[in-house]
Amino acid sequence: MFHAATSPASAPSGTQTAPSGTQGKQRDAFFDNAKYLAIVLVAMGHAWEPLKGESRILEGVYTVVYAFHMPAFIIISGYFSRSFDMRPDRLKRLVTGVAVPYILFETAYPLFKRVVDHDPGQEISLLDPWYLTWFLCALFLWRMTTPIWKLIRWPLPVALVIAMVASLSPEIGDDLDLQRVLQFLPYFVLGLCMKPEHFRLVRRKSVRILSVPVFAAALVVGWWAVPRMNTGWFYHRDAAVELGAPSWTGPVMVLALFGCSLLLTACFFAWVPGRTFWFTALGAGTLYGYLLHGFLVKAGDYRGWFEHDWLYTPLGEIFVTVVAAAAVTLLCTRPVQRLFRFAMEPKMNWAFRPDTAQVARERAKNGEHPSATATERAKVDA
Repeated sequence: MFHAATSPASAPSGTQTAPSGTQGKQRDAFFDNAKYLAIVLVAMGHAWEPLKGESRILEGVYTVVYAFHMPAFIIISGYFSRSFDMRPDRLKRLVTGVAVPYILFETAYPLFKRVVDHDPGQEISLLDPWYLTWFLCALFLWRMTTPIWKLIRWPLPVALVIAMVASLSPEIGDDLDLQRVLQFLPYFVLGLCMKPEHFRLVRRKSVRILSVPVFAAALVVGWWAVPRMNTGWFYHRDAAVELGAPSWTGPVMVLALFGCSLLLTACFFAWVPGRTFWFTALGAGTLYGYLLHGFLVKAGDYRGWFEHDWLYTPLGEIFVTVVAAAAVTLLCTRPVQRLFRFAMEPKMNWAFRPDTAQVARERAKNGEHPSATATERAKVDA
């Protein structure tokens, strides 16, 4: 979902990298394509929510999509968090690119509900993520713990155990959406553990062919499971007892869903193109599409846009799907990015002390004499 830049050496084979950008990094078309396609699925899934109760087929498709679209996002986020440490410049980007947007949108969504839904009682709470902002909260916490996961010997088994224990504990509550943070944690840790060759494995022609019957079977199982399974399992936001199931089913479902999600995510990655398309550049703006499309979905919910009977027909469901895909595509474009960059990617240099180590790195990179760095440090200290 976030900006992903790789060097040619680390890019999975079969991908093309864009020319060097302003920051001297090269973007990998495969990951930008994956992020764009995943955000389109997210938007379609949110648009289907008001309609799916009237269509078993639509709810079955919704179930399959929800089994892998967020795991795919989170795995990519973990993959591009591998280099995260407590270096000041990286902490600064974490604050400006994750924490600040969380605060702004966690405030904006309740205010939007107050105005559009005429609900003056809607409270603003930075401790209880509202609608889409849970992912920003989770990403901040996951990245802050990245050095720990890189240190321990068996990170993925440990993360799975934590997720399984979380499913047993309704006492965790809703603060910072910790239930989701912990139950989705294994996907982030898996991303941290992945290497370029793992993506090459799932993008082989044999996997691409096998993914077709796998997805077909998943759709059949999704249709079959609609009246038999609580969709809430796929949200990972509740303990087992909160879903009306015995406690022991929580760890079982965490493992089962982890396996199913990985299988479908691998099939999804297998069909993501590795070369540049018209939508590849939109992969750099998926954070914008993710956070902004929620206002359109919520406006439709508050203002009764989904109450028209014809929307509950197959033609209406297709119409909603196309509109959702088109809307989130527009929200990922460069004009929208420029308009909302103040909220998504604020520079905020005024809020941070100068990073002398970064100054030294830049001077060394530019071939300047080390004495210049010492002089700069003396000025800062003074």
